[in-house]
Amino acid sequence: MAEQTQTYKNHTRWYPLVHFVIFPLLLVHLGWQIYMLTQERTVDRAEMLLLAIIIILISFAARLQPLRVQDRIIRLEEKLRYHKLLPHDVAEKASRISTRKMIALRFAPDDELPELVGRILDGKLNSSKEIKTAIENWRGDHLRA
Repeated sequence: MAEQTQTYKNHTRWYPLVHFVIFPLLLVHLGWQIYMLTQERTVDRAEMLLLAIIIILISFAARLQPLRVQDRIIRLEEKLRYHKLLPHDVAEKASRISTRKMIALRFAPDDELPELVGRILDGKLNSSKEIKTAIENWRGDHLRA
């Protein structure tokens, strides 16, 4: 099946099992444990509530750690792209912009990159949203974690 054309409006990545099944069930479980602790104030109930909180924290850590690694890989890829497409001095300056801005720039096609980097370095584009909305011909990223 061909992948859908990616745009700013549809680029958010949702994993149905994680976002719509696991996390909601964990929140329901947390709510249930809070309710049960209010009904029966025992050490066992408090321990179950603590365990529910720990499971939620583990789930978030399991999701966030691969995203952090992905961000590092994107940063490396973008730095290499800057050195390939931009004049040396501009590439050096662009290599020092924030990771958030680099992550937003990954959606920019090669022909738009120099102009967008220039606007970032001039302070005209300051947020990820501004950068992403300034991109005219979106370059999809379909291999995200």
